[in-house]
Parts: sequence; structure tokens; C-alpha cells
Amino acid sequence: MFSKSRRSIAHSMGSPRLAFTLVELLVVIAIIGILVGLLLPAVQSAREAARRLQCRNNLKQLSLASLTHTQQQGRYPTGGWGWFWVGDPDRGFSKNQPGGWAYNILPYMEQENLHQLGAGQAEATKRQFANQLTHTPLPMYNCPSRRSARPYPKPWDGTFVAYNAVNNDASNNVAVRTDYAMNAGSQSAHQYYGGPSTLAQGDDGSYTWHDTKASNGISFERSEVKPAAVFDGTSYTIMIGEKYLIPEHYQTGRAGSDNESMFTGYNNDQYRSTHPAHLPMQDRQGYDNGMCFGSAHGSAVHFAFCDGSVRALNYSIDAQTYAALGSRNGREVLPKMDF
Repeated sequence: MFSKSRRSIAHSMGSPRLAFTLVELLVVIAIIGILVGLLLPAVQSAREAARRLQCRNNLKQLSLASLTHTQQQGRYPTGGWGWFWVGDPDRGFSKNQPGGWAYNILPYMEQENLHQLGAGQAEATKRQFANQLTHTPLPMYNCPSRRSARPYPKPWDGTFVAYNAVNNDASNNVAVRTDYAMNAGSQSAHQYYGGPSTLAQGDDGSYTWHDTKASNGISFERSEVKPAAVFDGTSYTIMIGEKYLIPEHYQTGRAGSDNESMFTGYNNDQYRSTHPAHLPMQDRQGYDNGMCFGSAHGSAVHFAFCDGSVRALNYSIDAQTYAALGSRNGREVLPKMDF
């Protein structure tokens, strides 16, 4: 009996350990941390790739709506009047329409009801509906790498208002915005104005409209560009692209080129230049530029061309080539491009 007990004790003393030491635990934690550190960039990269793909798809849908508008109306979407105006459902699709491209393509992207808000109503009622328009987000107009589709602050509402919408209520100091802009051309002079103070001024000639003879883009102030005017070919002329934004003001409304509703008229909130001095840029902290196209994406910026194709252009694109792509009628000889 005694010898049996000693054998049991000896057997138990030689049995394997079942617990970790503190050192072993720390090693395991360190290994897990390294694996997570290696995995996290891959996950972030995959998420950004998905967002970039969604951004391209947004541009594709916006370009198809613009081309359907062009087929139906015989011209590309007009640029509208200025930042003092939003779209009016009773004023058609020509130079008499105060709203810009983002408003004018609504019927061609299954948003006829939104486009027609207030149609046929008295002015006071129509103003209320115009206010509803400027508060209605549409995901297709926003790049998911930047921001979601919702109304954002409009802190300068006391100065920058729409004459044909309600502006005397603090609750109206928000507006929906777009991350995309239409090509206003490669010419050097891009001037944006509020526009006339009444519809009558815009119609009867008492307001002096600006000379747009040099404008060589697809949409600008009161534009009526027909497909036949795209001499350089639809495959080599930019129609819509991502607009540059300063990252710290994605949501504040304090960037001068991103402080209005996306349904205003000609305004650098939704129109940009391809002049050689305004090459496309990746969004960067501390730098605001209301003239150029740009993107939150790392390697390139997306553009929809007048043939409906969507292509990525590198930020390092040659300046003259870029200007030629923004001009509809320069008849430039372009190098072979690997889009």
C-alpha cells in the first residue's frame, strides 16, 4: 500500500503542466498584435477599393442620366443662373432654367417627383417646395470615401441664399451637397456670380449676363451646348468629375466652393475647371481650391466622359493633355492615352 502511494505521487509529479506562464501569455498577445497589425491595412485597403468602385458607379449613373437628358433635350444640361437660384420645375431645360446640371438631370435618374416639386404652384408655395428640394439627399451625388448623403450645415446662409427658396428660418441653414462637378472648360477666366435678383430681371434683359463665348466646356452659365459642338469627340471630352475638397470642411459648409445646395445654378460648388493651372489634386488638409477637380482617393481621380465612359486620370497628368480633355472644341492632337 505504501509503495503504491509513492508511485501515485511520482506519477502525479511527472504529469504535464496545464497553465501558461506570464511570459508565454505575453508572447501570445504580442503575436496576435502583430497579426492584427498586418491584417488591418489589408482590411482598410479592401474597404477603400469598395468605396472607390461605388464612386465610379455613381459617376457612371450621373453620366448616363446626363446623356439621356442630352438625347431628350438636344443639349447637355445647362449651367443655370448662379448661386442665388435653385432649380424651378416650371422653367424647362434651356437657358431660362435657373438651376444647374444636378437639378436638370433628376428626371433622367428616376427622380421626376423631386424635380417637379412645386410645379404649377403659386410663388410662396413653390418656395416651400424648393426648400424641400435643397434638403433632400441622394446617395448617387456623394463619394463614400468622403461623406454620406445628408444635409450639411450652411453657416453663411445670411449672405448666400436662394431667391426662390425659403431662407428666413434657422432650420433652413442646411443643404444637400454633391462631390461631383461638371466640366466648365479649360479657359482661364472662370467667374461665378449670384445671378439676377428676380426672375423678371433674368428674362427681360435688365440683368447683364456674362460673356461666355470663350467657354469651351460642357456646361456653364446659361449654356446650351449641343452634341454637335463637341468637335474633339465624346470619347476625349470630360463631362463630369470628382471635385476637389478640403478634408476638414467635408461636413462644415465653411469651404467657399462647398457651402451651397447642389441644386443651385452655375457655381463652383458643382462646376470646375480643367485649365492647366488647376490640375486635379488629391484632397489635402489645410489647402482649399475651388477651381479644380480632385478626389479623396489615393492614386487617381475619376471622370465621366461625354461618351458615358468612366476613367481614372492620374494626378500627374500632363497639363496640356488635361486642358485638351476639358475643351470640347480645341481640335487638339492628343497622345495615345492608356485609360
